[in-house]
Amino acid sequence: MNSLSPAKKGLLTGTLMILVSIIIYAAKGNFQNNLQYITYAIYVAGIVWALVDFSKTTTQHKFGNYFSQGFKCFIVVTLLMVLFTAAFLILQPQLKEEMARIFKETLIKDGNTTPTEMEERIKTAKKAFLPSLIMAAVFGYLLIGAMVTVVAAVFISNKKKNMNSELLSFNKQGGLE
Repeated sequence: MNSLSPAKKGLLTGTLMILVSIIIYAAKGNFQNNLQYITYAIYVAGIVWALVDFSKTTTQHKFGNYFSQGFKCFIVVTLLMVLFTAAFLILQPQLKEEMARIFKETLIKDGNTTPTEMEERIKTAKKAFLPSLIMAAVFGYLLIGAMVTVVAAVFISNKKKNMNSELLSFNKQGGLE
């Protein structure tokens, strides 16, 4: 049976993350809850899956090889999650209005702006809403993906190198003929 490519693992991981995110939003009405950590756990599991699977099929246990496999997975997940974020925000215009309302309440509470300045700042915040959240999604998913890939790649590549050197040493001592 042919193994799935890291990109296909990323596609499956991202799709599952989107489905779980939709379920969480439907159940809770927002993403400001601890259930959202489930999607991050899926993300981590998808990257680790790609690396562990790769470790079973290669004899080249170098960090760069592992990072390359993880990158192919997490870049697809990032793309899917950014597209999902953009589509979700476009389809939920009330979120921008809610942000504007909360921002206005904050400005009123602070009392440091005139009504004209307040309206201008709210208008600017509305314009920046979609681009800023998309940029945050890109940066966040790339950062998490890279960090998980680096840590897992170091761990798995070192573990495999150590196992191979122990087997080689055992064989040289006459253990495996």
